[in-house]
Amino acid sequence: MRFADKAGMAWSSLLRRKLRTMLTVLGVMIGVASIVTMMGLAEGLNRQSLEMIEQFGGLRTIEVREGSGNAAGTTGGTADPTQYKLSDSTMQTILQMEHVESVYPTLEFKAIIQSGPYVLDIFGGQAMPLEVLKDMKWEFAEGGWPEEGDDLQFVFGNLVIEDFADARGNVIYWNTGKVVNVDMMKSKMFTILDTDAYEAAKSNNNQGASTDTAASSTDTRAAEAGADASGDTKAAAPPKKYTIPTAGVLAGELDDYNEYSWYTYCDMDALIKTYKKAFKGKAIPGQPVRKNGKPYNELFYSKLNVIVDEIENVADLQKEIGDMGYQTASNSEWIAQQREQSRSQQAMLGGIGAVSLLVAAIGIANTMMMSIYERTKEIGVMKVIGCGLKDIQQLFLIEAGMIGFAGGLTGLALSLLVCFIINRVTGSTTAVIPYWMYGTSIVFAILVSMLAGFAPSRRAMSLSALEAIRSN
Repeated sequence: MRFADKAGMAWSSLLRRKLRTMLTVLGVMIGVASIVTMMGLAEGLNRQSLEMIEQFGGLRTIEVREGSGNAAGTTGGTADPTQYKLSDSTMQTILQMEHVESVYPTLEFKAIIQSGPYVLDIFGGQAMPLEVLKDMKWEFAEGGWPEEGDDLQFVFGNLVIEDFADARGNVIYWNTGKVVNVDMMKSKMFTILDTDAYEAAKSNNNQGASTDTAASSTDTRAAEAGADASGDTKAAAPPKKYTIPTAGVLAGELDDYNEYSWYTYCDMDALIKTYKKAFKGKAIPGQPVRKNGKPYNELFYSKLNVIVDEIENVADLQKEIGDMGYQTASNSEWIAQQREQSRSQQAMLGGIGAVSLLVAAIGIANTMMMSIYERTKEIGVMKVIGCGLKDIQQLFLIEAGMIGFAGGLTGLALSLLVCFIINRVTGSTTAVIPYWMYGTSIVFAILVSMLAGFAPSRRAMSLSALEAIRSN
């Protein structure tokens, strides 16, 4: 008997019992929809977690900082003080390693910004190559990235405004809950690059004020002793102030925190050129000096960001770079924990949904068994006219498979609708059905249905032809 003939007979048999077939298909549909929706919820939660990790440093990024020389297989220590610092040659060495997609440097900087009575202490500002900054897919509330050129411009994160303090160093926002009246784009802001000179001048001013207070109580004794009790101290020269414009402010509310929210960014080349003018003849801030106090000819970076080709290679590459003697950090452990948690969630939620499919499988077995009892004489006739036992078994398995296919297809459609409604109600991607589940769910439903119909099909094979014909 051809497969097309058996499929036609199975389809005709299902249509003769429409209500029972529809109820059986409904059971499979609910079971498949339950599993797929549950798996979609687990996948949505996993993607949301990975997106959060992406916001806090990236999924494929390894942060490399200068090391102490404790490389694998070494005893530490080196005659060259710059051996484990990060330079252009370090970048080239890492770039040639397997699985490295790209490497870009970061130069951290400090600055003091004064606007009216308010002071902003920039600690850990991030200077990067301009092309790297422009590749960042960040949105701006105002302005944009700096333009190419020698002029230094700043880009502020959305939460930098919260860091302004008064003259005593009290951060306004954390004391009052209100941000200062400073327009980061338009307000006049004076930038001090020589933070050491600023702190020295501030310290001398504080000492001078204390001395002036104490001087009045010692004037008489100082006069009798012939000493100078004026309390005058030599004030440190005030640091030079620069007017550095703001290129842009990144988008975000005061309660939106991302990896960039607290940082100030600028073009690395423009910062270095500005530094060289401000610290002419000296080492620019953050750079090491030789024993004679002179700066090195090459530039040393604060950190390197290594982009790996695949998430799976991050941990191994991080270890390899660490064995070279550098300090490394990444989100690989966080990602591994998240993946393990996601697998547990999928197993748990999928198991809950599988209960519905198990009930549907019992319904399929019952439907097939009832069909055999109703068609006992038909089965006997088929055997008498020479129909093979395998053909009879396949006939009932095809019926079960058709129920599974119809239930799987409608169940998938129902799960897509449910996930769409969930995402619209929550306003986020809470439920995501992976593409691989589209076909898998239907195939799984067919296999479960055929498995449920296997025992009834075996019973149909074992029926005696003569007894089957004699039955009513």
